[in-house]
Amino acid sequence: MTAFLGIDSSLTGRRWVGPDPALERRAEGLAQQAALPLPVARILAERSVSPEEVPGFLAPKLRDLLPDPLTLRDMAAAAERLVEAAVSGQRIAIFADYDVDGGASAALLLDWLHQLGRQASLYVPDRIDEGYGPNAPAMAKLAEAHDLIVCVDCGTLSHDALAAAAGCDVIVLDHHLGGETLPPALAVVNPNRMDEDGALGHLCAAGVVFLTLVQAGRVLRARGLPEPDLMAMLDLVALATVADVAPLVGVNRAFVRQGLAVMARRQRPGLVALSDIARLDGAPGAFHLGFLLGPRINAGGRVGRADLGALCLSCRDPREAGELARQLDELNRDRRAIEAAVRQEALAQVEARADARLSWAAGPGWHPGVVGIVAARVKEATDLPSVVIGVEGGIGKGSARSVPGVDLGRAIQRLAREGLLLKGGGHEMAAGLTVEEARIPAAMERLAALIARDLAGRTGAGDLRISGLLEPSGATIEMFRLLEDAGPFGQAAPAPRFAFADQLIDSAATMGDRHLRLQFRSPGNPPLEAVVWGAMDGPLGPGLIGAKGRRFHLAGKLEVSNWGGRERLRLRLDDAAPVGNL
Repeated sequence: MTAFLGIDSSLTGRRWVGPDPALERRAEGLAQQAALPLPVARILAERSVSPEEVPGFLAPKLRDLLPDPLTLRDMAAAAERLVEAAVSGQRIAIFADYDVDGGASAALLLDWLHQLGRQASLYVPDRIDEGYGPNAPAMAKLAEAHDLIVCVDCGTLSHDALAAAAGCDVIVLDHHLGGETLPPALAVVNPNRMDEDGALGHLCAAGVVFLTLVQAGRVLRARGLPEPDLMAMLDLVALATVADVAPLVGVNRAFVRQGLAVMARRQRPGLVALSDIARLDGAPGAFHLGFLLGPRINAGGRVGRADLGALCLSCRDPREAGELARQLDELNRDRRAIEAAVRQEALAQVEARADARLSWAAGPGWHPGVVGIVAARVKEATDLPSVVIGVEGGIGKGSARSVPGVDLGRAIQRLAREGLLLKGGGHEMAAGLTVEEARIPAAMERLAALIARDLAGRTGAGDLRISGLLEPSGATIEMFRLLEDAGPFGQAAPAPRFAFADQLIDSAATMGDRHLRLQFRSPGNPPLEAVVWGAMDGPLGPGLIGAKGRRFHLAGKLEVSNWGGRERLRLRLDDAAPVGNL
């Protein structure tokens, strides 16, 4: 295939690849039949949307896409027990994972109980001292003081820990891959149990919790009792769905679309405080959930107090929420500094190893709170499944991040069954593992072999997918709104990336130490702004900082900023290539 615009090696060293000709023909036909702009039709054609399905796809309704909660095993028992505990005033504990999905899941339950006039204890394990998921001492202590423990975003593989909760009912609401047997619990609601059909396997834990609360609402209704307002909780479901990199397909699209609308009303103090401290300059989008809010909520579990994220999301007092958001923001700055040092060392190892199947790195003293985000950065840099492991006392604790088409969680779970790992599990796109230091090389070699077949035929790291050409005159707020209707964009639903051919750079200046702002234009068109976040950490910043007066092909995604109450369209630049010097 000929390189798009003839670009075989851009400033970032990538080859540009244009839209597939067959897809382009389908998009042109869809544009005519459904009276859509071609850029929007391209997105729908890529999602295999038929002309008849266009109205429902562009305006997804939760009532049309929400599955029956009872299609999930153990759902009836879980919802009945939760309602019984709530209405009879029993003592309830919520055991939550320390990431965004766990925090949002816990906040959903706390909000639901609050609307029923009830409270619950919150327990979030310390990442360093306790590790991921339920542990026997914590569960035993909770069981002594509670009638019901609800484990959210964890628990599916915690056989021994749940067995320690003797005399107390336990419900697991999770989405991580299950094993051959289930832990001793009253109910394990998980679309990724081995005895489920996987139809709802794309849900994050907050999505599972939301479905449980839908079924609990049916139980309350049958008893003639008032039901909490679930629609107002969709902001939490949207946040968790995006931050946990769940595929934005099926009901997840409706969760995020309607959750963003709820969030825009600024009614949840914790999210308002986090948005303000992150300087979110307009209505939130999926990008903001994943890159502005999510990292701050995660920061407590990574390098600070594990429960801060859940406390902030469930907080109802604006002043208290502001203080929690401030603490999370400070911890996020600390996390970035720690992450930068580990990332540099990890990328150096990956580059030296040059394995085309798997990017992995391990180092002594690497903070366990940042290995996950460093794995994500390594994955972005190499376009390969990535594992980053911090070693302490002869034991490595690591996190893994995958690429579309590679089920890394299942492969890591297999390594644990084979004895190469002390433990490991997760889901398709993210997983965790614990391994003896001496066995790290053998485990990573086996993991690379397991995923090699899935990687065959994938677009390589040297390719940048382009959705189509666009002129600055066609980049309007109106076009952006039409494209938004085809969203939200994220995992399994990438945002369209447009190329702007032969553009004159009017200006290029740094923003802070790491970012870059450009102004560019083509003949007869007004200038358009572009931003490059983290530009000075890679080749784009140095390659563009002195580009004033030169011509470049540019590629990126459109976004809207709101500065001083005025909306402005800009390009979030992904890549560039000088014209005439390719």
